[in-house]
Amino acid sequence: MPGLRVLSYNVHGLKDDRGALISLIRDLAPDVLVVQEAPRRFLWRNKCAALADDAGMVVGAGGLPALGNLLLVSLRVRVHESWCMRYPLTPGRHLRGAAFLRGSVRGAEFTVSGSHLATDPAERPVQAALWKQALDRVEGPVIAAADLNEGPGGGAWRTVEDGLVSSAAGTFTYPATLPARLIDGLFVTPDITIERYEVVESDLARKASDHLPVLADLMLPSS
Repeated sequence: MPGLRVLSYNVHGLKDDRGALISLIRDLAPDVLVVQEAPRRFLWRNKCAALADDAGMVVGAGGLPALGNLLLVSLRVRVHESWCMRYPLTPGRHLRGAAFLRGSVRGAEFTVSGSHLATDPAERPVQAALWKQALDRVEGPVIAAADLNEGPGGGAWRTVEDGLVSSAAGTFTYPATLPARLIDGLFVTPDITIERYEVVESDLARKASDHLPVLADLMLPSS
């Protein structure tokens, strides 16, 4: 069963210590980096490419078409297909969406998706349901990672988690300096084994963003 290291991280629009962020990503060496609040406006392609290059990775999917959700991959990952989706716009609120990537490692295929749900509790349920519908249409092993802006007890979290294995383990991800809430989650289909799950609480992580990242070592089913 091939292994896959996945890191999910809300990078706070790259507003914090970029050096700490890059050092942390390089130290953790993920095969897939699921980014929330990546560049999505002026010169977004250049900025996303620069982030990938600094981290020693390449852009797999996302950016503006996914409204700031970005998927970066290491050279271990072969990208077969990528696509994005957008959620309905609520006037006066941020337009949000999700990024998807179908890839493989050592012949084992998987699909990974990243999203960032609304802070508004009135918007989140619809966004969660639309994302979940898109995830359920994917065949084969699926990895979903997101800043859900609510914890495991919330309706949006339960919607996404339904039928999947959750990383929720009593650890907190927000705010980074004094974590009090778990709002960043990672979910996999039952055919994927979570060998290790960790909320990274290092000094670098606290400097790099207002969220702590979620790290998972996964074992993919052999194709």
